[in-house]
Amino acid sequence: MPRTAGPDPALIAHYENFPVASWLCPPQLRAPIAAIYHFARTADDLADEGHASPEQRLAALDAYRQALHQACNAAKGSPLPVSQAWPEVFGPLALAIANFDLPAALLHALLDAFDQDVQMTRDQADYPDMAALLAYCANSANPVGRLLLHLYGVQDAQSLERSDAICSALQLINFWQDPSRDLPMGRNYFPRDGCEQTGFDPRAWMPQTTRAHAIPPALPSTGAQAIVRLCARDAKARMAHGQALVHRIPGRAGWELRLVVQGGLRVLDKIEALGSAVLHTRPRLHWWDAPRIVWRALRM
Repeated sequence: MPRTAGPDPALIAHYENFPVASWLCPPQLRAPIAAIYHFARTADDLADEGHASPEQRLAALDAYRQALHQACNAAKGSPLPVSQAWPEVFGPLALAIANFDLPAALLHALLDAFDQDVQMTRDQADYPDMAALLAYCANSANPVGRLLLHLYGVQDAQSLERSDAICSALQLINFWQDPSRDLPMGRNYFPRDGCEQTGFDPRAWMPQTTRAHAIPPALPSTGAQAIVRLCARDAKARMAHGQALVHRIPGRAGWELRLVVQGGLRVLDKIEALGSAVLHTRPRLHWWDAPRIVWRALRM
């Protein structure tokens, strides 16, 4: 699954850099948000960390899904099995499901995305176009935003659509900041039609090529530059489409979302500045980016 840069925006789909259940989050929601985070973070580790085979990863995710079923049953009154393998995850999650009526389908959708990512990496498959990539985002990222809106009591159709736009944009930003790690590991998120349009060949950076080289071969700078620019502009447009949601989320949570949006846009600034160099270097947020992010958040 994708990874985010710098201090990480809330817990959109690979959850390393923006604060989770931070002081800006309403105190009564910190426990369920942390439970959702740990559920997603642990599943991500099963799918992505260590040296397990794809078959072992898929088997672990299947066991994890069964544990989710058990947590949903526990939320209705059934006890969690004593032998449950992840009590530190599913104990708090069962409480969150019970206390806040979390939609189980959204939690299962996240696991669908992890399964898909393992399978795509195993097969070194690509996404034919942006529509296919966004269909993946609909499981890997958008459910998190919808779960948060559920906790905030915001359920109107327009807000859900804007949340999906922000979450998909954040997921795409995660992709475009990480090709220096993803491509050598066999994960290609650049859409095939965009690669054909710009003349960028991601296969030159995939494992079957790079095994024979100390470093990946040099790519035509125009093609690499163009695909990064194309993808970054698409993510920026999606963020712009969704960012009015910040005015719909009440109180401190709305300010947290402002920082999430502006943190993501700041990462995009760095991706665009790096251009083709993002295939070698991962952009990161630093402390000196914080004043700009806060200033932009205040002006939204």
